Amino acid sequence: MNRNIKTMLALTTALALAAPAGAQTIADKGTVNVNGAKVFYKATGSGQPLILIHGYPLSGELFKNNRAALAKNFRVITVDLPGFGSSTTTSREASIENYAKTMLAFMDAVKIDKAIVGGMSMGGMTLLQMYKQAPERFKGLIFIDTTADAAGPAEAANWRGTAQQAEMMGVSSLVPALLPRMLTGKSRMEMPNQVEFLSGLIKQASLNGAIGGANALAARPDANPILPTIGVPTLLVFGVEDNVTPIELAMKMQKGIVGSKLVLIPGAGHAATFEKAAAASAAMLDWAKTVR
Repeated sequence: MNRNIKTMLALTTALALAAPAGAQTIADKGTVNVNGAKVFYKATGSGQPLILIHGYPLSGELFKNNRAALAKNFRVITVDLPGFGSSTTTSREASIENYAKTMLAFMDAVKIDKAIVGGMSMGGMTLLQMYKQAPERFKGLIFIDTTADAAGPAEAANWRGTAQQAEMMGVSSLVPALLPRMLTGKSRMEMPNQVEFLSGLIKQASLNGAIGGANALAARPDANPILPTIGVPTLLVFGVEDNVTPIELAMKMQKGIVGSKLVLIPGAGHAATFEKAAAASAAMLDWAKTVR
């Protein structure tokens, strides 16, 4: 056998043996076909996998300012849910339970058997259903500005109205209504780059994604019965000024999950991991390093 080939094989074997399970099998970015959708992801860093799932109607780029800090200790994988960012779907039919099936199928596709997984808002609701479907797949959970509650009548009507608006006026028309829910007034006044970036993420959503996601939020199941079944380390990260999933919901979730830790991020609204990225990243990294 050629000496160079022998050397390459030996190096590949050594890397595989030295790396944590699953860490070397994930390309830096790619698209996988799972559960009837094309799902795009990005991965950076090295170590055990840490997956992050965005909220409505954003994409994995919500976590762009968290990647570097978390990648010091983990292989950080951000995923675009079907119909958002660079992921595609041919259907306007969506549900939180089906997003969960897609994400579990994604883990299978990229050969991640077990991971720490975090989800923001709709991503957190998806994470609850993922845990319900396959609790053995998780080393730890991070819930970010989310809720286990089903939508009440008023909220459900609001989400159905969002879907109708997207269909009648286009996805871009959602920006003026959603931005004040994402960022605090102070950030919207003083951080035009944040406004521009999140506006861009919203506009990237496909019409199928925007309609399906809004209707999924309207019809989401009550996940409170899942909370007391959670048996892995759990972190909750919430913006103090979140007016979508306020801290009362954070405290309710913390009470429901035995041993969970709650970190509140001052000066942050619903998109706390983006608006106050350094503080949110530090909270997630400090906690995640303790998960074994």
